[in-house]
Amino acid sequence: MSDLLLDTQQAFDSIAQEYDGVSGNNALIQRMRNRLMLTIKQNIPYGQHLLDLGCGTGLDAQYLAQAGYRITAMDWSEQMVQRTKTRIVNADLQDRVETKHLGFHQIHELKPERFDAAYSDLGALNCIEHMDDFAESLFGLIRSNGKMVVSVIGRICPWEWMLYISKRQWQRARLRAAPEMVPVPLNGKTVWTHYFAPGEFAHSFIKAGFQLVSVRALGLFVPPPYMIGFAERHAGVVNFLQQLDDRFGAWPILRGWGDHFLLVMQRRD
Repeated sequence: MSDLLLDTQQAFDSIAQEYDGVSGNNALIQRMRNRLMLTIKQNIPYGQHLLDLGCGTGLDAQYLAQAGYRITAMDWSEQMVQRTKTRIVNADLQDRVETKHLGFHQIHELKPERFDAAYSDLGALNCIEHMDDFAESLFGLIRSNGKMVVSVIGRICPWEWMLYISKRQWQRARLRAAPEMVPVPLNGKTVWTHYFAPGEFAHSFIKAGFQLVSVRALGLFVPPPYMIGFAERHAGVVNFLQQLDDRFGAWPILRGWGDHFLLVMQRRD
């Protein structure tokens, strides 16, 4: 097991108890989360069995289970998995949600189980060390014509550029351009993160046997979640910017920008 995996696990373990608040579910995050949930409903029929890749505290798993899906929720953080288990029990959804303490590097342990589709929210897949291996394993877990719906942290975030260039923090402004995994601070610890452009991320999955269905930007005009203070002070402006995101986020070129991008892929057979 690599030191990068352990660092990332410890960082998310340390924040699990507070992650439903400003750290992991503030109003800006909820905007992106809502778009992902809508996209799942538009692409995946109710009643199907979904694999939640990086379930966090289980907010998505609970929502989708209540909407009529069956969920297997996995996460590398043991504390996050425990939060998910507690949430599911409190919501009386044990018959619809199964939780597993597994990292992405352990996804092969799910075989021979098969899933109708998979999803991942808010950049969990940015923490994968070996994307080609992961994509091949995921292909083997998804049924014929099954889809994956994922939001991934992108390389080109105009708000971030403007913020850190205005502060003359040149190295931080260039962080997302790094070709390798980079250390990102979280609660005094480190999350190792690989930023992607949409085509760069999709490449591993296309090689594995998926095809690209759609891509759109998330947080293109709206500021990134760590700027929640600015967003709360300028709520009217941010609501207008969200309308621009909704209207233009799927346009060519623009769909590759933003704090995150939302990608739908489908297994080819």
